[in-house]
Formats: sequence, C-alpha cells, structure tokens
Amino acid sequence: MGGGGNLPIGPGIWGFIAFFVLAIALWLLVRNMNSRLRRMAYRDRDEAAARADADGAASASTEAPADEPPADGDGDGAPEDDAPGDGRPAPRAD
Repeated sequence: MGGGGNLPIGPGIWGFIAFFVLAIALWLLVRNMNSRLRRMAYRDRDEAAARADADGAASASTEAPADEPPADGDGDGAPEDDAPGDGRPAPRAD
C-alpha cells in the first residue's frame, strides 16, 4: 500500500496569514462603513432640523392672528349648514 509518512495536511502558515489579512480588511471596511453611516445620519438630522425651522418661519409669517374669531363661529372654517342647534344632525330629505 504505500508507506505514507507523517506529512502535514492543512492550510499551513500561508493559509493563516491569508485569513488574518482578510479579517483585518473586513474589520477596516466595517469600521469605515459605520463612520459613514453615522455621518450621514447626523447630516440628515441637521437638514431635517433646518427644514423644520424654515417651514416654521414661513408658516408663522402667513398665519392669521390668533385673536380673530373665524367667520362662521365654529372654528372649522366651513360654512354653516341647516342643522338644528341642539347637536342633532339635520333630517334627510328622502
């Protein structure tokens, strides 16, 4: 049968070195991705806050003064209908 000796079979030192280099590269890539995602989240938060400030300033300048009552008296801005004043809905005309 073949008198095989004790030859080592396995990846050896070069396999370990290749695996170690790949692990270091993966760690660096994940670290870089996390910093970029964090930076993007901060940038989005700042842009949203700036947009909210701009919208708040624009809406404050276009709003009617709060001390004026609405024209119809109920506050919803819709014209009054023919509903009775006791809160019941108006009867339907079938």
